Amino acid sequence: MFSSITSFFKKNPIYGFAFKGIIVYVVWYIFYDLWILPDGRVDEVLSLNIIDVSAGILTLMGFDVFTAFRVIGIDSASGIEIVNGCNGLAAIGLFLGFIFAYPGNSKKRWLFMVTGIGVIYLVNIMRIVLLSITQVYWNQFFTFTHDYSTTAIFYIVIFIMWVIWANYGANDIVEQVEPI
Repeated sequence: MFSSITSFFKKNPIYGFAFKGIIVYVVWYIFYDLWILPDGRVDEVLSLNIIDVSAGILTLMGFDVFTAFRVIGIDSASGIEIVNGCNGLAAIGLFLGFIFAYPGNSKKRWLFMVTGIGVIYLVNIMRIVLLSITQVYWNQFFTFTHDYSTTAIFYIVIFIMWVIWANYGANDIVEQVEPI
């Protein structure tokens, strides 16, 4: 039975990718929503780190920055709070799922996964810096920037990294596929 399933996925790699992707998504959803999120420690550490690094960057840019636990702000603005859904952990899980589900060399995969986590982390730092500045200087655009622009950037970056993985990181697998 398992050999016929394996054979099917080898003949139809898109179905194999989709199947693995769904399994990884379900496992991540269960793991994150039922264990990591309710526990809160991983999210808290990541959120506080993002606050500290973002505050450092804003200070280097010459802004008068304040922080209070998970809140960061400039001057007399009310500040923005980094809640669990905004710290990038869920996006990292999505990215890892895409990379895990697509075939490729294991050593390259682990290196690319670590690199991707770093890229997503840096994109989130830039996002928090941008949102902090937007709140002070273009407050009328804050909601749009938060809800659409910066969220889209996250998913565009994840998609671009997956395309890079599919084209370059997994090239050992692509070279093994025989032409029709």
